[in-house]
Amino acid sequence: MTYSRKRPWWLGAAVVLIGAVWLYEGGSMPQIGGYAALGPGFFVSVIGGALIVLGLVLLFQIARGEDFTPQEAENVEADAGASRPALLWAAAGAALPLLTMQPLGFPLTAMGSFALVTRAFGSRRLVFDCAIGLVLGLVCWFGFSKLGVGLGGLFPPAGW
Repeated sequence: MTYSRKRPWWLGAAVVLIGAVWLYEGGSMPQIGGYAALGPGFFVSVIGGALIVLGLVLLFQIARGEDFTPQEAENVEADAGASRPALLWAAAGAALPLLTMQPLGFPLTAMGSFALVTRAFGSRRLVFDCAIGLVLGLVCWFGFSKLGVGLGGLFPPAGW
């Protein structure tokens, strides 16, 4: 077996490492109990184990010499670079809940995140995207409330 510097060994190792962290942290959480007799640690542990298996499969494919060149697809430029503005819009959509969940509530935060991520994918219909995001946020908030899971306030507190 030859080791090539062009092979992305780091990628498979990173997936295994992330899986190991999830598995370790999942072990410190309750595995049994709660809704449907499964604790929160159970799902974290399952995901951690799956990431380890997938990372090992990826390392095996890299060792076999799997080719990781972009595949041809319809309406896709294989050699096109990443779009920095799209990445920034998506990162803003992922970071928004950290800043706005407490003061704005779940539905408005979901609306903002949805609108930012759709902008990252090229949408230019802000009002439509905000409406869809608000509806999805409300459906999730009411659905989880029926299950007894609190997702924060429905809307900003009065007098905000």
